[in-house]
Amino acid sequence: MIRRLASLAVFVAAALGSYYGTLATAPYGLMWLAEAKLAKSGPVNHFTHTPPVRAERQFVVRPSPDLLYSVCPYDLTAGPLEVTAVPVPGRYSSISVFDARTDVAFVRNDEQMGGEPMRVVLALEGQQTPAGIDTVRVRYATGIVLQRVLLADPSEAAAIDPIRSRARCRTLTG
Repeated sequence: MIRRLASLAVFVAAALGSYYGTLATAPYGLMWLAEAKLAKSGPVNHFTHTPPVRAERQFVVRPSPDLLYSVCPYDLTAGPLEVTAVPVPGRYSSISVFDARTDVAFVRNDEQMGGEPMRVVLALEGQQTPAGIDTVRVRYATGIVLQRVLLADPSEAAAIDPIRSRARCRTLTG
C-alpha cells in the first residue's frame, strides 16, 4: 500500500511539475516563434507596414481583415527604443507593446493620443532615457510593438498608408 501511495505521489508531482513548467515557459516560446517569423518580414527595431491581410499573407494568428498592421520586433540590448506613431484621423488606431513573455507592457489608442503624434521610449531598468518623453520600463530586452489601424473598407489602405508609415522605431544610443 505504501509503495502504491509513493508511486502515486511521484506521478502527481511529475504531472504538476510538467503542468507548471509548461505554463511558465510557453509564453516565451510562443513569443520567440513570433519574433523569429516577424524578423523575416523586416529588420529589428524598425516598423514594417504590411498590406491588408489576406488568407495567404497572415503574419498574426487569426488577424482581422479590417485592420492594417505594422510591426516592430524590438531588441533593447543596444539601448532604449523610441517609438513614434501618428493617429489616422477618423479611424481607430492603437500602439501595443508586448514583451518577451507576451505580456502587454503598454497600450495607447488614437483617443488617448488626442489626435497628436505619440512618442514613447521603451527601456530596460537602468537604461538612460531622454527627459520629457514618456518612458515605459519593460522587464525583457525583446518583444514586439504592434500598430493597428481600423479600415471601414480594404480600399482605404492606400490612402491611409502615408500616415501610418510615419510610425517609427529607432534605437537611442549614446
